[in-house]
Amino acid sequence: MDQFTLNLLVVGATFALYIGIAIWARAGSTSEFYAAGRGVHPVTNGMATAADWMSAASFISMAGLIAFTGYDNSSFLMGWTGGYVLLALLLAPYLRKFGKFTVPEFIGDRFYSPTARLVAVICLIVASVTYVIGQMTGVGVAFSRFLEVDVATGLFIGAGVVFCYAVLGGMKGVTYTQVAQYCVLITAYTIPAIFISLQLTGNPIPGLGLFGEHTASGEPLLQKLDQVVQELGFASYTGHHADTLNMLLFTISLMIGTAGLPHVIMRFFTVPKVADARWSAGWTLIFIALLYLTAPAVGAMARLNLIDTVYPNGTQAQPLEYEARPDWMKNWEVTGLLKFEDKNGDGQIQWYNDKSDAFAATATANGWQGSELSVNRDILVLANPEIAQLPAWVIAVVAAGGLAAALSTAAGLLLAISSAVSHDLFKGQLTPNMSEKAELLTARISMAVAIGVATYLGLNPPGFAAQTVALAFGLAAASLFPALMMGIFSKTINNKGAVAGMLMGLVTTLIYIFLHKGWFFIPGTNSFSDADPLLLTIKSTSFGAVGAALNFATAYFVSKATDPVPDDIVQLVESVRIPKGAGAAVDH
Repeated sequence: MDQFTLNLLVVGATFALYIGIAIWARAGSTSEFYAAGRGVHPVTNGMATAADWMSAASFISMAGLIAFTGYDNSSFLMGWTGGYVLLALLLAPYLRKFGKFTVPEFIGDRFYSPTARLVAVICLIVASVTYVIGQMTGVGVAFSRFLEVDVATGLFIGAGVVFCYAVLGGMKGVTYTQVAQYCVLITAYTIPAIFISLQLTGNPIPGLGLFGEHTASGEPLLQKLDQVVQELGFASYTGHHADTLNMLLFTISLMIGTAGLPHVIMRFFTVPKVADARWSAGWTLIFIALLYLTAPAVGAMARLNLIDTVYPNGTQAQPLEYEARPDWMKNWEVTGLLKFEDKNGDGQIQWYNDKSDAFAATATANGWQGSELSVNRDILVLANPEIAQLPAWVIAVVAAGGLAAALSTAAGLLLAISSAVSHDLFKGQLTPNMSEKAELLTARISMAVAIGVATYLGLNPPGFAAQTVALAFGLAAASLFPALMMGIFSKTINNKGAVAGMLMGLVTTLIYIFLHKGWFFIPGTNSFSDADPLLLTIKSTSFGAVGAALNFATAYFVSKATDPVPDDIVQLVESVRIPKGAGAAVDH
């Protein structure tokens, strides 16, 4: 059986499973659509949350970014993992105890203001739409290769699949679909990683193989990788070369952005009890760890395999002849995500750092006139089993896994958007007397519109999948996270302070992003680049931490200058934070 047919069979079988689950678990009420009837078991919810959390950015893009940059991009791992711990400890149990369906509903009630709820809806939609652009980008990349179509066609196919199961099932359908998707994606990620680790190091555990010995050379794997990348003019893989301030702010932005992401927070509204929210958070961390502990090894080994492909006899010997390139390169060239330009006309593939002044003399001596291979970071994980010449069934499983990762998070984000529009905007603000049936219809229509917008923007994303997602984390960090934290842990922040803070964080961060990425992400309309940022060395992906600080400060000073928080709201905050029946402390 040829590879294309096998891909169709495996991917088609998983899609049939997802859509079948959505039909079986079709939401019949608003409680089922928004919170799965609050009857999801903690282990089930943990697995679904892990799938919701590990998006195309985690599965497809993160290891690719680590592979091409090395240690400096480990901030993705630190920020996302640390952020989830922050969410699990500081937000999830308290929000579940509050007992609402959505994040804007909590903010509206806690800050006793329909305006605060409306601003939270706007913040949620802006962050979620930016996030879903990254997911649709990943969907297009995966479909384009494994269905052998261009990226735009792959994007449209993926949008149709998401529409089928997310619009039908709501949170109830999405929950059980995500359980299936987690099983698919974690299997697809770990199987090729185990094979490649065995090939390169003889160790079946990728995380241990990363720090093991490279079998072919007898050197430590990371030492060998450092050697070959530096021989091609690139910076050392294990060294720290990025700006430290920007890296610190980027990690903080990812952490607090994680804790403010509405589509993940919503998952904790689906469990029966507050204790279940804590347990499901713990289970989620275990399920996430299986992938995140493997990703650094996947990135390093993929980079080494890619260099060995282009320089089969070593980096000091002649590179690969273009006509002798392996089939996987031909396959990815069809998508446009891997490109070759023979700049010196010698028919060989030169791939090196042509921006390195130190390597310029070596390149000139070799007769090279520029690096000739362009590899999109988002393809590396999907191409990994082909590069390592693994069996065809592994390639098909990885295809299904990449699509599962992108589709699971896209569904969660679309559900957050539709809930905000139907439950918080229409039901909560514009038409409070609308029936449950009308509210469900509004939710489904708004989800369909969000899919259309995300698909359109996904055709011209502002960066690689993980970079686009990082922008969304920055927006969530600057707008929603401070409001949630202050809503739970402060009795002095009033409605005016919360609204002013959210607007300050959202607007400043959005403007900073648009100045660097183009207004409304339209190419060519940017005034600055991330290589030459507006403020110090802070890139657009890192500004969320600054926006959050402005949010906190604005909320504090505006609250101090205006009316105090009403007594009933103070008691509400205490009831959320203090366990029922807890007495006052006694001095013994």
